[in-house]
Amino acid sequence: MRRLSLVAGIAALGLALAGCGGDDSDNSAGDTGGNSGSGTEASGDVEVFTWWTEGGEKAGLDGLVKVFGEKYPNLKFVNGAVAGGAGSNAKAVLASRLQTQDPPDTFQGHAGGELSDYIKAGQLEDLSDLYQSEGWSDVFPKTLIDAITYEGKIYSVPSNVHRANVVWANPSVLEKAGIDPAAEPPASIADWITQLDKVKASGVETPLSIATDWTQVQLLETVLISDLKADAYKGLWTGDTKWDSAEVTTALNDYAKLMSYTNSNRSSLDWPDAANMVRDGKAAYNVMGDWVAANWQGEKLEEGTDYIYFPVPGSQGTFDFLSDSFTLPVGAKNPEGAKDWLRVVGSAEGQKAFNTVKGSIPARTDASAADYPTYQQSAIKDFSTDTIVPSLAHGAAASISWLNDITSAVGKFGTSKFDSGAVSELQSGLTQAASNNLQS
Repeated sequence: MRRLSLVAGIAALGLALAGCGGDDSDNSAGDTGGNSGSGTEASGDVEVFTWWTEGGEKAGLDGLVKVFGEKYPNLKFVNGAVAGGAGSNAKAVLASRLQTQDPPDTFQGHAGGELSDYIKAGQLEDLSDLYQSEGWSDVFPKTLIDAITYEGKIYSVPSNVHRANVVWANPSVLEKAGIDPAAEPPASIADWITQLDKVKASGVETPLSIATDWTQVQLLETVLISDLKADAYKGLWTGDTKWDSAEVTTALNDYAKLMSYTNSNRSSLDWPDAANMVRDGKAAYNVMGDWVAANWQGEKLEEGTDYIYFPVPGSQGTFDFLSDSFTLPVGAKNPEGAKDWLRVVGSAEGQKAFNTVKGSIPARTDASAADYPTYQQSAIKDFSTDTIVPSLAHGAAASISWLNDITSAVGKFGTSKFDSGAVSELQSGLTQAASNNLQS
């Protein structure tokens, strides 16, 4: 099967981005498209389709829009955002629009497996010429470019890098449970379960908060990373690691145990609600990507006092990676205006305006860590040294169809009693999903 080349070389991506800690200038020679206004004389509306509608995500989008307006005053940004579900709602709307040949001018898509469905359907334009004219091959890591390349053609422009395997915790809740928040975090899932038991015994109804099905998929992927480790986890997406293996059974049992500590109203919540249970002291822990840092930064919460963070226990030294990127759909009404939007997304100025408030780190290697808040500085450092693995829940590891099959199995499990029978049924569903999609 021909596929996007994310998993094959992704471990090298962190080393390729080691330059993120280096010197930077918004007017650097590497930023050929950042400040030159080197686009066309396009005019009119440019509809930009995302799922960024609140918090740090909306702030990041607003940052891009500001730069876009300054550089291309003849173009009008039209916000086509669809809220909810880490993009699941937006992707459903987008699929319908693409099928009826009514595409937006550009849309957000995760680098990696997610793009493969659009590419194979002939719904995206090749952006290789834009990479050449803007000099992006010199400032984006090769392995990240490989993740958005199919059969030698490049299909999107990355705006950032996010980390998915992060635990956010409330220090006050931990202290009341007899856990020192300043101590080393738990080293394994088993050690974390011991802490969760302490939190439960202290009277906290929800030791681990969670939300709707996609957040449960994200928790599952982090447990798989923790228990299988990086190489075996990546093997799940190539067929080298079998979904019906004993090692996956062990991870699924750990996942079931973690789910037993979660809130019963999870199906009616989205990620900000679950994260805010930690903020408000109603939960001790939440597993979510680093966009949480941007949301809480906007609320003036103080790191170390109001919250702490650490990699999901057992996944230390591994960076669960995703990247938001923008595309040029076939049949876009204003393709030249869309290319100007892409120029802003790929520019040093655009990436700084976007990432400093979104909680992510820049995709460009010529950015300065000093421009970013504390969490992002730590993420830039980790990304340069950790082993990189692709996120399942956020489109890097698998195609949309495979993710949908996994989400269906995980969603069903989320309504179960988390017993051995439910674990067996979950593993069967995941094994069938792999069989269906690895053969496609």
